[in-house]
Amino acid sequence: MQKAVVLLSGGLDSTTCLALAKSKGFDCYGLSFSYGQRHSAELLAAERIAQGMGVQHKTVNLDTGLFVGSALTDHQQSIPDFNGSEDIPATYVPARNTIFLAMALGFAESISARDLFIGVSFIDYSHYPDCRPEFIAAFQTMANLATKAGVEEDGFTIHAPLQFLNKVQTVQLGISLGVDYSLTVSCYQANATGQACGTCDSCTFRKRGFAGAQIPDPTRYF
Repeated sequence: MQKAVVLLSGGLDSTTCLALAKSKGFDCYGLSFSYGQRHSAELLAAERIAQGMGVQHKTVNLDTGLFVGSALTDHQQSIPDFNGSEDIPATYVPARNTIFLAMALGFAESISARDLFIGVSFIDYSHYPDCRPEFIAAFQTMANLATKAGVEEDGFTIHAPLQFLNKVQTVQLGISLGVDYSLTVSCYQANATGQACGTCDSCTFRKRGFAGAQIPDPTRYF
């Protein structure tokens, strides 16, 4: 089996992405990050999901002072409610996916994996620049320029299989793959038990996905 490293936040998209990678026959390694995020319940969710799917899982502890200026890491800032704006919101975390993918790349090369999966979407998303197809393509190019495996061997592929799916399609895909979405946490300000606010961008997109797919939303809201 080919090995694959899958970025696993514990949310809807990354869990669907993991299930899809497994369905394609990859030997998956889930990789999560503790970076001072206020919704740390997602890390417990990631552990539950990895255990439930029978995949190896690592959590990388980053310096909590690394990401500043984001509402996801600064408890003095309020998490904005969804407003449909096309501006990059306060929940943007500086260069987060670049850093996460770079660490996943190093881990992948060290275990002789050549496939990386990330559950970003370019359809129902908050206009984060590191979710765009251009970013994924550029990172793959960089990965194959910056590594021994890229230069001397068969190189890396960055898979973003959800990037052109809306949340309805993502939920439908996950259900077809047997995903238990009750294990997941998507909310930007979920409490310690994983209850969600229901009003942030992430909650709004998630609720729309389940409603549009006509599937009961297992999320617990506070």
